[in-house]
Order: sequence, then C-alpha cells, then structure tokens
Amino acid sequence: MAERSTAAVDVADNSGDKPLTAKADKATTDGTEPQDAKGAGPDGTDDGRTSPDAVPAAPDLHSGHKLAKRYRLEECITRLDGFSSWRAVDEKLRRAVGVHLLSADHPRARSVLAAARSSALLGDPRFVQVLDAVEENDLVYVVHEWLPDATELTALLAAGPMEAHDAYQLVSQLSQAMAAAHREGLSHLRLTPGAVLRSSTGQYRIRGLAVNAALRGVTAEHPLRTDTEAIGALLYAALTRRWPYENDAYGLTGLPKDLGLIPPDQVRAGVHRGLSELAMRALANDGATASRQEQPCTTPDELAKAVAAMPRVLPPEPVFTAPPEYQRTTYQQGTYGRPSAVPASATQPVVQAPPPPLQSRTGKVLKWAVSALLIAALGLGSWQLAETVIDHGKDSTEPTTTQNTETDSDDNNAPEPSKPVTIVDAQDYDPLGDGSEKPDSVKSAYDGDTSSYWPTDGYYTTDFGRLKEGVGIVLDLGTSQRVGSVDVSFLGGETSVELRTADSASIPPLPNGFTKVAQGSGTKVSLSPDKPVQARYLLVWLTKVPYSSDDGKYRGKISDIKITS
Repeated sequence: MAERSTAAVDVADNSGDKPLTAKADKATTDGTEPQDAKGAGPDGTDDGRTSPDAVPAAPDLHSGHKLAKRYRLEECITRLDGFSSWRAVDEKLRRAVGVHLLSADHPRARSVLAAARSSALLGDPRFVQVLDAVEENDLVYVVHEWLPDATELTALLAAGPMEAHDAYQLVSQLSQAMAAAHREGLSHLRLTPGAVLRSSTGQYRIRGLAVNAALRGVTAEHPLRTDTEAIGALLYAALTRRWPYENDAYGLTGLPKDLGLIPPDQVRAGVHRGLSELAMRALANDGATASRQEQPCTTPDELAKAVAAMPRVLPPEPVFTAPPEYQRTTYQQGTYGRPSAVPASATQPVVQAPPPPLQSRTGKVLKWAVSALLIAALGLGSWQLAETVIDHGKDSTEPTTTQNTETDSDDNNAPEPSKPVTIVDAQDYDPLGDGSEKPDSVKSAYDGDTSSYWPTDGYYTTDFGRLKEGVGIVLDLGTSQRVGSVDVSFLGGETSVELRTADSASIPPLPNGFTKVAQGSGTKVSLSPDKPVQARYLLVWLTKVPYSSDDGKYRGKISDIKITS
C-alpha cells in the first residue's frame, strides 16, 4: 500500500535539484562537487557518509519511466550512494519537477521519508518546495520543485566577489530563513553554495532542508551551530571568493595554510568592515575579529539579530549620464524687449530693447523697396545654383585625374594576403570545473595529424549537464599577432564552438576575461572575426559536444586547428 504525503513541502538537495551532470570520467561525492572538495561539512572535510558499498545500488530506471502514472523521468542528474536524482515532468500539472529515488530497503529510506514529510509541514516559500513523498512498489521517492530560472550561488561566485549590498541580502535572508526552520525543529546540515539559489527578483531560496542530509546520512551534534557556521562560510565566500578553510571546495580556493582564519577584509581590499566582522562572528568559535571583541553567533537566530542590529547596507547609487549642455539664446519667448530679472554679469549679456518700427509713410515705402530687392536676389541666386548643379552633373560623368589617383590609392591599400600563424604552446581550459580536461592530449589538436585528437571528459548531456558553460583549449601565439581566421576540425559529430581572444600578459582565469569574436557549429568550422584582431591568447571554447557511441557519453574531439592572419 503506497504511503503518500499530500502537503506541499519545501526541500532542496545539494545534488539533485539542479540540472547538473557530474563528469562520468571522474568520481564525485554528491553529483555537484568534485572529489577534491569532499562535498561535506563547511570546511570541505569528510561528512561521515555511509560508504556506497554498504548500501543497495540506486534503482535502475530509465528515461520515460513513470512514477504513480504521473511523474515521467526525463534526465538522470546524478546516481551515487544508493540513490539517484532526476529531472522529470509532472504530466498532471504539466510542469518540470525534480525527483530523488532510492530503494525501499535502503538503510536511509525511512529517514528520507521522515525528513521530507517534516519539512513539508514548514511550508516556507524561502525553501524549495517538496511536492510529494512516496513509498511505492519497493521504491521511495521525493518530488520537489524545479526552478530553471534561478541561479545557483556557485555560479554567482564564479563571476567574482559580491557587492556589499548583495552579500548583506544573502546573509540576512539565509539567517532569517534558517532561524524559522530551526524554530520548527528542522536543520539543513548541508548548506553549501550549491544549496542556495537566487531568483531573478533577488530573493534567495534554500534547497535541501533536512532531505539533503538524510539522503547522505549526515548528522550533527550541534545542528544550530553547524548551520550558523555554514551561513558564515557562505558570507565569507561572497565577500572574498575564497573558502574560509585550508581545503579548496565548491570551486573556491581555500585560505593559505598555517595562517588560520583571517578576516575577509584582510583577504581582499574594499570589503565592508561590518560584514567582515559578522562573518567572523559566525565562523570563529570565540567570536574574535581583528578590531572588536563581540560575542559569537552560535544560532541562525542570533546571526539574524546581529544582521538587523548593524547599519543597513544600501545598494550602490545608480550612475546617470548627464545630458549634453546646450546654449540658451538671449531672445526667448516672453523676454524679448524686457530687461532680465537677473542682474547682468560678465557671462550674461544685457538685453536691449529693439528700435521702434517704421510707422511713417516714408518708412512703408522703404519696407516695400527692401522686400522687392530681397525677392530679386533670391531669384537670381536660385538660377545660379541650378546652373552650377547641372554643370557639376556633366563633369561627374567624365574621368578626371583626381579620380584616377584615388583608384590607384585604393589598389595600394589592398589587404595583405593571409599567412599561417604558428601556435607556440597550448593548454586545456576548464576554470568552471575541476581545472583539467585531458591535458596530456592537447598537442594532438594542432600537430597536423588529423587522425589524432584532443578529447574532453565524458558527460551525460550535450551541454555538460548545464553544470558549466563549456570547456576548451587556450592557444598561445607567443606574442600579440594579427588573427584573421581559425579553422577547427572535429571528430565524432557536430560540435558548437566559440573563438575568444585576449591580448593580455597572462591567460585570463575565467572565460569572460576573453572577448568573443566568432562562433559556429559543425565538424569543420571556420571561425572568422568581422575584422582581423590582435591577440596573443586564443580560446577555442566548446559549448555543445556530440554523443560518443564508444562509451555512451557526450564528449568533444578536436583533431586539427589552423590559424591564419
């Protein structure tokens, strides 16, 4: 007999609520974080999950399978530790949903159901909603909201540190939401950058309340303190784009070893002092900061009150462009013939009254005479202008010495013929992933042998599971050179690619540090900017890769690259 929860609930899981795909070639801990992040506590250390060998395998279902004759599975997002997460479609309400699946005999199945049903009772819109929690046909599954328009905090931090106002909104909203959850006896315990979403309106929503930890068997002796420290870590990362522990985690670089926990305003210049101290109060057990001795915040409620007590951080002032200045004329409507109310100055001429009109009989004769002369002058001028235009039209049909000279000049300025450009060095480029994509095979992409190639890692979807924008190769030309065209050959099928350039002293750390100059799709793609560009570094950036029948995964394969000036 199926057990079903009818309450609408909030939940989000750090791994399965977003349309991400972990690399198939590399082990992952929860489908969102690479192995070196260890995907666990806020410091990136082991979270005590049960070994995958100790639990049953995740249910072996396929795309198109229906749960309760309603939820059609579309895409497997991750499969690990005895459970799987899917993007699905609720055919009854015609909307996208997310689904977590595990066997009913899984040792954590009972706790997952209990966590989902408990968080259902909260009904707080600041958390991603759980829509159903079911045990049916030897399966346990949790159905939750799918938010395709929200942006994960991981992606926001990849673009750089946040402005002070955005970081203030982050810590304020997260602390208030978690304080409300703890008042109802619910903890998160897995509050990482992957568990926080920002909507298009600037509201933050938390996913994974209770369910995320239950799926992985995570518990804490002091859950209030655990969630508070997690919020402090997120605030620290928002201010500095660094993870406040020695280990790298969630795509962020950790702090230098042996320095300990240093305040954010000592990590990066220009950090808001009040927010820096707030992060330290949430993170440091003794609540000490560089300049003040404040009591530590050990619960989300204390942190929310500390945020409310500090001066509100306002958004930056909008920048307006001043309209162009214009010269005001002296004679305006209502001022002609009258003295100005403003005293005359060196910059404001004195307005003088015009002379009286000619009102006598002689004056009228003079006016008629002047009018006649003006009419005659206009007629004569029009006739001369027409004659000039006609003569110019005749002359323009005859070749002249000047015209021949201009033609000769155009011939001398003809564009130089293109020539090959040598690639001095190259390296793989994956700043939004774990930093490497088959580095040993990079030279095969431009060695002149079309049978050899550089492959990407394997993925479960053509767009890298929407986990990243793309991957690619950076070509180093040695010096800044003229680039007119880059021809790229692919193996395995149609591949979408962009050409991005940078004329800097070093390789930009993120893709947006390059300038996009061309794009294309196919197996042989010629990437030609609208006009030749000067650059030292060229990024061949793959945005969609084809399906590979060799291993059943999606991967790109570059067999040849040629550059011409």
